[in-house]
Amino acid sequence: MPQIFKHVSMASVAHIDAPLTISSEEIEDKLTPTMERLGIRKGLLQSLSGIKSRRFWERDTQPSEVATQAAQLAMEKAGIQASQVGALINTSVCRDYIEPSTACLVHGNLKLSDTCLNYDLGNACLGFMNGMDAAAQMIENGAIDHALIVDGESSRYPIAQTIERLSDDECTEMDFRSQFATLTLGSGAAAMVLSRRTEGDTLPQYKGGVSCAATEYNRICLGQPDKMITDTKELLIRGLELAAKTFAQAKEVLDWGTKMLDVLVLHQVSKVHTEQLAALLNLDLDKVLRIYPEFGNIGPAAVPIVLSKAIEEGRVQPGSCVALMGIGSGLNCSMAEIQF
Repeated sequence: MPQIFKHVSMASVAHIDAPLTISSEEIEDKLTPTMERLGIRKGLLQSLSGIKSRRFWERDTQPSEVATQAAQLAMEKAGIQASQVGALINTSVCRDYIEPSTACLVHGNLKLSDTCLNYDLGNACLGFMNGMDAAAQMIENGAIDHALIVDGESSRYPIAQTIERLSDDECTEMDFRSQFATLTLGSGAAAMVLSRRTEGDTLPQYKGGVSCAATEYNRICLGQPDKMITDTKELLIRGLELAAKTFAQAKEVLDWGTKMLDVLVLHQVSKVHTEQLAALLNLDLDKVLRIYPEFGNIGPAAVPIVLSKAIEEGRVQPGSCVALMGIGSGLNCSMAEIQF
């Protein structure tokens, strides 16, 4: 269903990179006995995914901590105070606890007002884009003036647990391949401030976009805090099919059929996913800031992190039309536009 907005600006976007770099080679070194026993060649992780490394936070770092830091940076960039935030939406897959919500923890850390709505919104890797739409709806209908969308992801625990399982003498080739995608996960944090657009506003305009579902494929990627089971081939095939269907809607609703897309902000799973998506949709890869080689798959934080880095690197200029594209297991796909 299209979500089109006329009165929503992106006041800021910010990201924080996790400080510790873990290479694919280091991960494979821990799995050498299993890989040799199963006849799996060395270097497979990097060659298949294109991921040279990913990031970890320091041990015991919680998602709420890094989401709070990203939020503080975004608020500072936007020039707004805690008292002005009308809604806080946390979209991370990783959470401190089952309850309370991570949003509650971030809300308390930031000392937001007692009238500021706060909740977690989860939809796998699509969560942040869904959070943008939820916040934009509140702004568009006049309920609030400013909203914070935050996300903090940590891959340290699931990767460590997966390495431990795959190191077991009874690990089979099927076990290895079904849990392979877990080893591509990365860590990072991001936050965005969306605000009510005023007359003469020169801030980038969030125009919204389109979403499409293919939930008949809701079991080809199943995740738990310590484990992710993925049919990587089927996920790629069905994800590309859904992306093509969603892109066709975006062409019609957002006029992407004739409009020049200057910067492409993609949720990046791996080299093969990124390149095949670009080929299928006839997208120019030179317009994509590819972060997966050094950061891996950062889940729902990937889209805002790529956007933030693209702005920092000067890829986004006044007048740029920026396309956001995300796919989440389930399957769901969203595509949206920001006009700078």
